[in-house]
Amino acid sequence: MTILPAIDLKDGEAVRLTKGLMESAKVYSSQPWELVKRFEELGAEWVHLVDLNGAFAGEPKNLEQIEKIRQNCSVKLELGGGIRDEATIKRYLDLGIDRVILGSIAVKDPAFVKAMAAKYPVVVGIDAIDGYVAVEGWGEVSEMKATDLAKAFADAGVEAIICTDVGRDGTLSGVNVDFTLDIARASGIPTIASGGVRDDSDLAALAVTDEVAGVIIGKAFYEGTIDLEEVLKVYGNG
Repeated sequence: MTILPAIDLKDGEAVRLTKGLMESAKVYSSQPWELVKRFEELGAEWVHLVDLNGAFAGEPKNLEQIEKIRQNCSVKLELGGGIRDEATIKRYLDLGIDRVILGSIAVKDPAFVKAMAAKYPVVVGIDAIDGYVAVEGWGEVSEMKATDLAKAFADAGVEAIICTDVGRDGTLSGVNVDFTLDIARASGIPTIASGGVRDDSDLAALAVTDEVAGVIIGKAFYEGTIDLEEVLKVYGNG
C-alpha cells in the first residue's frame, strides 16, 4: 500500500483545508518545495499535489511553485486541480510531473478522460459528498453516484482512482474504508483512499482489506497524529 503525503497549494503556499472549504485554509509552509524535499528524505516514493486555486479557476494557478518543487525534488509527483484539456496535461508532463489527476472533467466529459488515459499517465479523482460526485473544487455536487463514475472507467486504462470523502477531508475523523472499498470493487482499478486519515489505525484498516492500493496523508502529518517516517517503513511504500 503506497503512502502518498499530500500538499495543497493555495496562493503559492502549502495549506490544508477542512471539508474542502477554501476559507478554512491553514498555512503550513510558504515554501512547499521544502516540504516535498522532507517527504522525500523520509522515504516517500510519491507525493500528491493539488493546485487548489486551479481547481476553482479551471486552469493552472500555482505553476511557479510546482516548477520549484519539481526542480528541487526527485520524488514522483502526481498533480490535480483545474486540469481540463490536453494542452495542460502536456504542459505538466513536460514540466516533469509523473502523472496527472483528472477530476471534474471525468464527470463532464468521460470520453475525453478515456482518450487522455490512452496517451498519458492519468489518474481519475472521484470526490464525493454523501456518495455523489463533487466537482469544481467541491463547490458543486453532481447527480452522479461515485460508484457509477468508478464503473465508467473500469476498462479505460487509467493508472488509479483517488477517492475522497469530502465530508471527512481535513477533519482527522477517520478514513471512510467502506466508501474506498466500494470504489475499488466498482472499478477494478487500483484505488487510493483520501479524506479523514487520522492515525495508524486508519492505515491498518485499509491495509487489511488487500484491496486498497494507496492512501493519501495530509493533515495527519501536519498535525502530528501520524509519524510519516514510521508508516513509510511499515508499509514499504507499496
